[in-house]
Amino acid sequence: MKKILIIEDDLSIAKLQKDYLEMAGYEVTLSTDGISGLNSLKENQYDLLILDIMLPHLDGFDILRIIRDEKAIPVLLVSARKEEADKIMGLGLGADDYITKPFSLGELVARVNSHIQNYERLRNKFGDKTPSNIITIRGLEIQKDSRRVFLNGKEIFLAQKEFELLLLLAQNPNRVFGREELFERIWGLDALGDISTVTVHIARLRDKLESTPSNPQYIETVWGAGYRFKI
Repeated sequence: MKKILIIEDDLSIAKLQKDYLEMAGYEVTLSTDGISGLNSLKENQYDLLILDIMLPHLDGFDILRIIRDEKAIPVLLVSARKEEADKIMGLGLGADDYITKPFSLGELVARVNSHIQNYERLRNKFGDKTPSNIITIRGLEIQKDSRRVFLNGKEIFLAQKEFELLLLLAQNPNRVFGREELFERIWGLDALGDISTVTVHIARLRDKLESTPSNPQYIETVWGAGYRFKI
């Protein structure tokens, strides 16, 4: 049974989410403030996190900053705030999805299912430990089995979608991917998401991998077409 942590200070909303997710077959844990939620994340293993932004003691953005390079799980941000800046910030900090209140509980379950299934599919696909599961290009080493990345011998910590995006591009060097195709291949949510997510994650990858992000040596922008991994 897959385990989900909900960090939500509105207990009535949290209980509704919990009930629907349990009916869908998940084991669900609730935390109603940022600090207890963070402690639960550190002490337990979960398959997905549903994270409210506005929380007492420690907000959702702060939690993302603390755990994103440590926990390779999908993170679904939930907020009543509809400003684009909040969405961009959340995605930029490593969230995999952003849903605005009020939303249907059926949609929530659909998004949860999609993220967990996509994560499991990719983990199973690249889970064997053969030598071919290591990609090495100009000082960049991508280990598919352990989902670890090293740059010039130093480990670079990537969020789940960042790793999947990098792996897809690196496995198809010099091929140009449009934002729509990358979104469909990595997120698999079609109408449930926003392709601007791709741009945010590319920027985060460049910040982590490139010595000069404005002049990338790995992930190149092909203006008017998309992105490609330079070989």
